[in-house]
Amino acid sequence: MTQPAPFVSRVMEVEKDWIDYNGHMNMAYYNVLFDRCSDEAFDAMGLGADYARDRKLTIYTAEIHVCYVQELHLADRVTVTWQLLDHDEKRLRAYQEIRHVDGWLAATSEALSLHIDMAGPNVAPFPADVRQRVEAMRAAHAGLPMPERAGRSIAIKRRTA
Repeated sequence: MTQPAPFVSRVMEVEKDWIDYNGHMNMAYYNVLFDRCSDEAFDAMGLGADYARDRKLTIYTAEIHVCYVQELHLADRVTVTWQLLDHDEKRLRAYQEIRHVDGWLAATSEALSLHIDMAGPNVAPFPADVRQRVEAMRAAHAGLPMPERAGRSIAIKRRTA
């Protein structure tokens, strides 16, 4: 199976209940869009809801960094990309972008996810068949450039006199 590079979600629309008192999409719902795309990407690697139900293994988010670039408003239509930047036997590092269907960037996200054995729950290695699908996704994404916004940190830069 050929993996898309990067993975691109279905088109999603900003919902009425997501609009806050400032008249734009509340910050929490950017994460909803990122999460929905992640679920689609995980499904493509065999790590979705069926995997959790049938094998009692799943993915948990350990860390996430979101940058809000441009406001989204009611009924805006977007797609979300998901790029696997790195992985090891238990973790995935992914970068995502929310783009309006007109092409402009609304937000970015970088996340570290853990593979979990739900019996613990404990962090656990990917089974061999899943590891192969993760490696196939990584191979498909290996030719993509490292996103400029990946690896960012939060800091207040001070001027020195």
